[in-house]
Amino acid sequence: MNKKIAIPVDENGILDGHFGHCKFFALLNVDGDTILSEEKVVPPPHEPGILPKWLAEKGATDVIAGGMGHKAIQIFNYNNVNVFVGAPQLSANELANGFLQHTIEFTANYCDH
Repeated sequence: MNKKIAIPVDENGILDGHFGHCKFFALLNVDGDTILSEEKVVPPPHEPGILPKWLAEKGATDVIAGGMGHKAIQIFNYNNVNVFVGAPQLSANELANGFLQHTIEFTANYCDH
């Protein structure tokens, strides 16, 4: 099954703990449990509700994040995008592989707004 996983990252490709204020998103195209490609894109300026719609339009099927506001999660779900929060601070590739192999654990949502 094809997926596109979106992960907020810093300039080094490591998970940015705060979804709404990240400098980049890693977008990983996946077939089954194989990562086919990865690109780093610059998001639009942060405004409430913008990033979920923007990522959905880019074809994201899943989002892996450290923390995210509840409204953003609702907007993603409305757009049929799965959200996984509480991810550890690893590289986008490590997170995507761990997600696909079911070897990483998602803890509490770090964002409380």
